[in-house]
Order: sequence, then C-alpha cells, then structure tokens
Amino acid sequence: SGSMDSCLMIWSMRPQMRAYRFVGHKDAVMCVQFSPSGHLVASGSRDKTVRLWVPSVKGESTVFKAHTATVRSVHFSSDGQSLVTASDDKTVKVWTVHRQKFLFSLSQHINWVRCARFSPDGRLIVSASDDKTVKLWDKTSRECIHSFCEHGGFVNHVDFHPSGTCIAAAGTDNTVKVWDIRMNRLLQHYQGNAVVNSLSFHPSGNYLVTASNDSTLKILDLLEGRLLYTLHGHQGPATCVAFSRAGELFASGGSDEQVMVWKTNFDAADYGDVLKTQKSGASVDGTHHTL
Repeated sequence: SGSMDSCLMIWSMRPQMRAYRFVGHKDAVMCVQFSPSGHLVASGSRDKTVRLWVPSVKGESTVFKAHTATVRSVHFSSDGQSLVTASDDKTVKVWTVHRQKFLFSLSQHINWVRCARFSPDGRLIVSASDDKTVKLWDKTSRECIHSFCEHGGFVNHVDFHPSGTCIAAAGTDNTVKVWDIRMNRLLQHYQGNAVVNSLSFHPSGNYLVTASNDSTLKILDLLEGRLLYTLHGHQGPATCVAFSRAGELFASGGSDEQVMVWKTNFDAADYGDVLKTQKSGASVDGTHHTL
C-alpha cells in the first residue's frame, strides 16, 4: 500500500508477521503494484518519480526520473517486462523493467492522466484522464486507436476485463461504464450516488468491485448487470480497491488511513463452473446485459 506519508508498506497476510515499511519517496505515494512474479513492486509519487523496489527486509529501490509532475498510476505488463506510467504532465510513458529504460511517450491527452493499464496480452494500453476521455492505444504503432468520450466528468480509473475484450472506467460523474473494445460499444452503465475512485475486475471476469467517495465499496455482477453488494467499512472516501490474483480476497484503502482486506463469498460452485466454461472456450463475456 502507498500513502500520503510518502512510505510504502508491504503487509504479510500471515498472522503475527511483521509489515515492511519502505522509505525513499520524497512526497505522497499515489500508486503501487506488484510485478506478475511478485519479485518487484513499482510505486509512483507526487515527487514525480517512479521507484522499483525489491520486497525484502532491505527494501532497496531504483528510481526513475519519470515525469515532470505527479505520477498517478503504475502498471506492469503481464509478462513483467514493461511498465506503463501516467502523470499530471498529461503523458503516458512506457519503460523496460530490466534496465529501467524509457521507451516512448503517449501524449494526446489534454489534461492530467489518472490511470493507464496494459491489456492482458500486452498489445494495447488504455488511459483515463481529466480531459473526460478514455483512450485506447496500440503499443506497437503508438497510435491512439479510439477515444471514448461518453463520461460526464473526469475519469479516475480504467482497467481491462480479464478476457481483454472489454474495459471498465470510473468517473467523477458517479458512473462506471463498461465498453466492448472490439466494436467500441457501451455495454453497461452503472449510476451511483458518489464519485467512483477505483475499480477492479474479479479474475473470473464476472464481477467488478468499486471504491467511492461515499465511503462504500460496491460489488457489481456483470453477467446480471446489477449491483450485488454495498460494503461499509471505511470512515471516509474509499480511494482504491483491488482483487487478489486468485480472486478470493480484495483489499481497499481509504482517506481514513485504513487498509482493509475482505474475503469474497461468491458461490464457489458457481465460480468453478465459470472457470470450466472459460477453459472450454465458451464465451462468458457474451452474456452482458445493458442496464
């Protein structure tokens, strides 16, 4: 977890295990992410740098002079070889992880970029900005393939569905929108009562969890196209949320200085069936219902 206290914390989920506190950033840590192998952690900060940490007792890190303004987002590609960063300097940048080499910049946004993510296959990048657009980029050609302009406010967060065929975006217009990126078509629209700060897809692709300014987390059932649960725990805006890799847990952070870990209770039998159908090549994401 990252915090306004400029520190990075690595927590152990095992009982009585200590947490590691990593010091290095000179200002608030805005974003953190484990590499796919778990051997590295990337963090972005208001100090305009990105750091790569080895999550061990020493807490050593290397620093990228990454951007000319706050770094809002860091994300590893699924092969762990590349890193994409997004900043208030209106750019999205791509780096190699191995030698921390800058590769290229994507600079068509006209306001702060809040979030950038690689697609599961690493061929696309999606970015969300205060210019009220979500942009889809081709990593090879470095071209913007499409701009989604349906948001009525700043776009705080965006991510790819595990299948790579859809994206979901959260915004200050209190909505979560899900688009099919093959046809650039809006599939689902969820209207909330508060600014949505963050979202995360369950690995099955059937659920989406969101974190909002009204202090709640919400679980959306994407197959049914409806709100399943509203979770209360934070005492102020819920600022970030993420499912664990296997989907059995999710963690949330808030401006109440709390990090909470939650256990999922999706019907296990039902979940097993979903995984089976995915393995057999059936289309799970073809059953979306538009609200």
